[in-house]
This record gives sequence, structure tokens and C-alpha cells, in this order.
Amino acid sequence: MSARGGLGLVPLLAFLGVMAYSLSMAVVTPALPQIQDGLDTTPAGAAWALTAMTLSAAVATPVIGRLGDLYGPRRVLLAVLAIATVGMVIAAVAPTVQVMLAGRALGGVGSGVFPLAYTIIREVIPPARRASAVGLMSSMLGLGGAVSWCLAGPIIDLLGWRWLLWVPVAGLVPGLVLAWWIVPRAEPREAAEIDWWGAVLFAAWLVAALSALTQGMEWGWTSQGVLGLLAVSLVTACAWLWVEGRVSEPLIDLRQMRARGVWTAHAASLLSGYALMAGGLLFPLLVQMPEDTGYGFGGTATQAAMLQLPAAIGMTVAGMTAGLLDRRIGSRTVLLGGALMTGLGYAFVAVQHEVMWQLYAGGVARGIGLGFAYAAVANLVVAAVPASETGVATGVNTLIRTVGASLGPQISAVILVAVPGEGGYTTGFAMSAAVMALVIPLALLVPRRGRRNRAAPRCADDPRSALMMSRAEG
Repeated sequence: MSARGGLGLVPLLAFLGVMAYSLSMAVVTPALPQIQDGLDTTPAGAAWALTAMTLSAAVATPVIGRLGDLYGPRRVLLAVLAIATVGMVIAAVAPTVQVMLAGRALGGVGSGVFPLAYTIIREVIPPARRASAVGLMSSMLGLGGAVSWCLAGPIIDLLGWRWLLWVPVAGLVPGLVLAWWIVPRAEPREAAEIDWWGAVLFAAWLVAALSALTQGMEWGWTSQGVLGLLAVSLVTACAWLWVEGRVSEPLIDLRQMRARGVWTAHAASLLSGYALMAGGLLFPLLVQMPEDTGYGFGGTATQAAMLQLPAAIGMTVAGMTAGLLDRRIGSRTVLLGGALMTGLGYAFVAVQHEVMWQLYAGGVARGIGLGFAYAAVANLVVAAVPASETGVATGVNTLIRTVGASLGPQISAVILVAVPGEGGYTTGFAMSAAVMALVIPLALLVPRRGRRNRAAPRCADDPRSALMMSRAEG
């Protein structure tokens, strides 16, 4: 690795994370009404512009992580960025909603930059700086979403909604050039194999499950369509588990998933993803509710976006700080502190949301806490698995966080419908606080840093020893 690459790597990965995942994923949300009118579709059809990318990202992330582990992250990263760029261009120029969905599905492949970036960090960043780099990558999730909301209003008002879809392209193209210039080459593993059957079955059960979740409110949770999708998901999930337990190089090593340092981090990611996106729905809606309701603020979309901005900045700063705290107190304690802060922030706004400063205070506490939590779980996964499994392990972690993120707004929307008026927001905020309270026992179950550090030199050189150690901790 050249000095040039080492100095430019962390900013590059942060840039890719923002532009290729968070920004691309969130950029259509503010424009859904305009997309519905512009492409002459239904509200459900417009919503699939977000769902198509979520499903694609969920399926592609662990597969791309595995490919990066086998063939080296550089070549896979370049392919992922190229596919995502083509997808975003198709979505921006799409004449029909079907073409847009195809483009967004291709764009979802861009989520693979996260496991690839974590693999690159582990390979080229010195151990003393690794936790800070992982924390920076994780914190960019919140910043990317905030940037998309802040850009949406002026772009839609002045240029039209289609110009908003070109924003990710403006980040992906220079990102592709920088990745080709900076990211070092790596030799592929000898006799590498890909578990294609595992990948197909994994995609089948995951797409069926997430489709049922997405369509549940529209079709009805007990409708034949939703129940049929859940049945398909269950059958294909069982088939996938059977295959993964019998192939020599599975897509996802289920034995590794049983390690205590891995499954606790994955569970915390699921809950943290919920907490992030639940607030992304509840805070803006509350701000934009009419004042004559007695609890709304009658704010504009721009005011709602400005409420998110301090929280996103706090999340970014916390993510960068988490790396420094990891060396002093360990990511286990960072995760515990992040869960407490996020839960307290939500609990505060659940009971105090009469004036705007209360929303800002609770939102900033939520942002800082999630910044710590996101960075901590990523560092815990990277530390718990062998270097050869970093890509697939972090890919699974990103996938689980995506599933949690999809649950957040869905469940919060159900709460708002089931509990009308101010009580819906109170219940929604309280639910998010309760979800983060569940992270606290998970953090306490994470193996202590001292146990991992005593074996660190040996594990760093011998991936098999690292896997044995992670199993022993589980």
C-alpha cells in the first residue's frame, strides 16, 4: 500500500459510504409525491422506489462481502460502483415507474461498499487507527440521510424532482475514479469457491420476508398475499439453513454467527437500525403537523430537515470519537453508553415535545447515541472474526441493520394509525426508547476486551485461531 493510498483511504471510504449507500437510499424519500405524479403511478408504486433498493441492498450486501473476501476488495468495489452508477442513471431518466424500479434495484448493489470498505480498512489501516476508521464509516450513515433531506427541498422547488436523482451519480462517478486510483490491489484466495445455491436461497427467503413486511399495511397482515410470502420465506429459509450447514465454504458461516461477540453485535445492529429510521419518520411528521392539532408545529419540510441536521452532525462526530474511546474503554462500553444515550433521548421526547428545543435536545441525544452504537457494533464484528471473513461478516451486519431500518418506519407508521393524535407520537417515541433499552443487556453480554486482547497477536496472524477464539467466547 502506498503512502498516497494510506492517506486518502479513510476520506475515500467515508465519501463512498455517504454517496453510494445512505444518500442513494434516502434521496427519493422527500420526492415520493412528485415521483407519483411525474410517473403517473400510485402511492404504493412510488414507495417501491425505496423498497426496490432496500431489497436489492439486503440481498447483495452479504454476497458482495463474500466476493470481496474471495477475490480482493478492489476489483469487486470497482464493479459495485460501476453497477450502482448505471442504476442511478437509469432511475434518473426513467420514463416509467417500472424502469425506475429496475434502476433503483441496480443502485441497491452499491450497498456492497460497506463490507468492502471494512475489509480494506482491516487490510491497510494500522491497528491503532482501525477503530477510528470503522467509526467514521459507520457515522456517515446519518450524515448521508441528513444531506439528502437538506438538498431535497431546494432542488425539487428550483429544478424538479428528477434532478434530485442525479445527486448520487455526482458522488458515485468521482468515487469510482478515486477508488481506481487509491484502493490497493489484493491477491485472490487460492481455490476460492462461491456458494451460489446458498446465495440464491438466501435471496429468496429474504426478498419474500421483506416483501411481506413492505406490503403488510397495504394488503393486510392476514391477507393471502402476505401469508403466502411468509410461507415462501419460511420454506426457503429452512432450505438455505440446510445448504449452509453442508457446503465447505458457505456464504454465511453459521458457526461464526453463534460466537457471542458476533450475534450480540448483530442483534444490537437490528435494534439500532430500527431506532434510527423510526426517528427519521416521527420527528419530521411531528414538526409538519398543523398547529391547530394542539401538538404539531406547522413547520415546513425545510424546518423538518433542519431538525435532523444537528442530530446527524452529532452522529458523525460520535462515530469518529468512538474509535478513540475504543482504545481507552473498549467498544463494549461504547455500545452500552450509546444505547443509554439514545434511549434517554427518545424517552425525553416521549414525555416532553411541546416546544421545538425539546425536539432538538432529544434528537441530538439520539444522534450522538446512535453514532456511538453504530461505530461500536461495526468494531465489535471486525474484531470478532478472522480477517478472511471480514467482508461477509460486516456485510451480514449491514444487512441486519437494513432490516431493522425497514422495520422502524413501518412499525412507527402502524403505531400512528392505531393510536391517533398526539398519543401516536408519544407511543412511537416510547417504543424506540424501549427498543434501545434492549441493547443494554446485549452490550453487557459482549465479551470483555481483555479476553480478546490476550489472544490478539496470535489471531492477527492465524485466521483459524481467531475463529476458534471467537467460538470459545460464544
